[in-house]
Amino acid sequence: MRGSHVCSLVSSLVFLWLGVAAAQKASSWKTLSGNAPAIIAKGGFSGIFPDSSEFAYQFALIASSPDTILYCDVRLTKDGLGICLPDIKMDNCTNIPDFYQQGRKSYLVNGVSTAGWFSVDYNGTELGQVSLKQSIFSRSPRFDPSFFPILAVEDIASKFKPPGMWLNVQHDSFYSQFNLSMSNYILSVSKRVIVDYISSPEVSFLTKVSGKLSNNTRLVFRFLDESTIEPSTKQTYGSMLKNFTFVKTFASGIIVPKKYIWPVSPDNYLEPHTSVVDDAHKAGLEIYAANFANDFMFSYNHSYDPLAEYLSFIDNGAFSVDGVLTDFPVTPSEAIGCFTNLKKRKTDHGKPLIISHNGASGDYPACTDLAYQKAVDDGADVIDCPVQLTKDGIPICMSSINLMDDTTVAKSQFASQTAVIKDIESVLGVFTFNLTWDDIVKNLRPKISTPFSSFKLDRNPRYRNAGNFMRLSDFLDFTKDKDLSGIMISVEHAAFVAEELGFDMVDSVIKTLDAAGYSNQTAQKVMIQSSNSSVLVKFKQQTKYDLVYMINEEVKDAAPSSLAAIKKFADAVSVEGNSIFPENRHFTTYQTNLVESLQNAGLPVYVYTLMNEFASQPYDFFSDATAQINAYVQGAGVNGVITDFPATARRYKLNTCMHMGNNTPSFMAPARPGDLLQIISKPAQPPAMSPMPLLTGSDVAEPPLPPARTAQAPSLASRMQAHAAIVVTLAMLLACHPLV
Repeated sequence: MRGSHVCSLVSSLVFLWLGVAAAQKASSWKTLSGNAPAIIAKGGFSGIFPDSSEFAYQFALIASSPDTILYCDVRLTKDGLGICLPDIKMDNCTNIPDFYQQGRKSYLVNGVSTAGWFSVDYNGTELGQVSLKQSIFSRSPRFDPSFFPILAVEDIASKFKPPGMWLNVQHDSFYSQFNLSMSNYILSVSKRVIVDYISSPEVSFLTKVSGKLSNNTRLVFRFLDESTIEPSTKQTYGSMLKNFTFVKTFASGIIVPKKYIWPVSPDNYLEPHTSVVDDAHKAGLEIYAANFANDFMFSYNHSYDPLAEYLSFIDNGAFSVDGVLTDFPVTPSEAIGCFTNLKKRKTDHGKPLIISHNGASGDYPACTDLAYQKAVDDGADVIDCPVQLTKDGIPICMSSINLMDDTTVAKSQFASQTAVIKDIESVLGVFTFNLTWDDIVKNLRPKISTPFSSFKLDRNPRYRNAGNFMRLSDFLDFTKDKDLSGIMISVEHAAFVAEELGFDMVDSVIKTLDAAGYSNQTAQKVMIQSSNSSVLVKFKQQTKYDLVYMINEEVKDAAPSSLAAIKKFADAVSVEGNSIFPENRHFTTYQTNLVESLQNAGLPVYVYTLMNEFASQPYDFFSDATAQINAYVQGAGVNGVITDFPATARRYKLNTCMHMGNNTPSFMAPARPGDLLQIISKPAQPPAMSPMPLLTGSDVAEPPLPPARTAQAPSLASRMQAHAAIVVTLAMLLACHPLV
């Protein structure tokens, strides 16, 4: 009963993803057959649900390409039943210790003593009460409390009727220790079930079944790590790469770790691709690449964009693998169906508008010449400059007023100037107004942002401190001859700067724009963004630039009073992603009315800040930045995206499934918020969220900006210096007269 309930829950999602047409096929592929690469779902959609579970297999067929192949790692029970489990040790992927606490055993697995719970110690009936669980600890365990029965190979065929089925036999020699024959089982089950592929890393196993199966069943030799020894030939898998003629005698294809094809350097950058794909094809062998997962670490060259990684294996102009083995089959479905053979064409500045966030700050230090050039090269429509002022009043592009965030100031001679300024933030900082432009440019280096360092997701470490700082005037000179629809200048802390430092930020920005000729040109629009209505009101009084109001808090909707207020001073609004799709413990809950309300008031909506790292995305987007963009653009209907990675957004705009309407394939249908959350069993549901507030007119209204402080008033800098002197004096007194 519980298993049926699980299946019905997943089946209820079918209408959410199904499209009426399959993906478009590229006209030609560099695969051995000339057909599109195969998508092999490892244990189903195991990136979200427990590997080899009903949820995982059903969801793979719902959310991915209609010809997705279901993959099963076959294990044998004591009574010779073939079951699907991702690991030979059952305690890694099931809750079996809860039922058989004394069942831990130690066996030799390929000559290595291995302790755990093993299927060979139990019959099918004894395993009937055991449930599968998520075996990757970095993934959500919230689906685990649902009962996921262990499935037999025959169950996969009968329950899901997959378009293709792949059985992987990893430890044939292990089962022979228990008088179990994996080869006999495979020969037997293939008479009852259509098996399209059988793979194994053991030559002896493939040799035993070769010639005894249907001609439609392909045998695939699986390569393990290059230094590992193949048990029957006693050769390393690396050495066997040089003898494809031998492999061809017992297999029609090979499956290799993806690093065999695109090796990476010790610091995780791509090295030149090998010849293994061409070598395999020349020998008449199909070649499949394994170990794809959107939430695993892959080369920095791909900028945390899993779709870019897949394209490097199937659409690089030189070769294409014949298939990919993946935990997230939706992403290769997108790659094959919508993102191959994209024509390089002149930049299209249509919707959605792509606005950089501190340049291409996912690839280079924010607001540097390198980040801005990368943003232009990657096809951003608008590049941005968040303006800060230096001690000598020069407007510069810097993502934060606190230099500790963006620069190497903590390791400089200016580190002693740290202070807490509660009007700005409650952490120690050295601020742009503490240093002159010369102080900054001559003594500091940029520092790349690392928003997910706790996940060890560093950004482009070879270029951690690369690039040059830019003044606003430098930025404007840079943008003039670029293929951009516009620029965006962000202004924050203007009231503080006027009262405490004596600088008028609005006036500084306007004068710099005027000096660069932007007030007299129409080729590029100028957008001014601020979370302060007072700033935008002043710009509206003095300029004709496009004004963008940033709502920098999470809100569920905008009251009529707030819409009326915003319309008086802004032309568009930027909002946080969580204000569109609120999240609860990394799951989306629902879609708010905010975008609709703003657009109905005539205000375009830009969502911020989109990032490629899987840790930045709710599970509903499958650790796939393209799926996230699709949800905001096609699902929520935003007018633009503000992103650290403009290249990912630009490629999204070029995809061939963009305007297919009702024929959009299922894998390009936007994820519906709250769907994954709804199928979590009640005991595992996260606690209910507090209601999100409504944006009101009083939230928007602000007093006018104060005039810049006169010279007679004490400056913040002088007060900070006086404070520092007091601290030093106290320290000296304590040193001379220690407290008793």
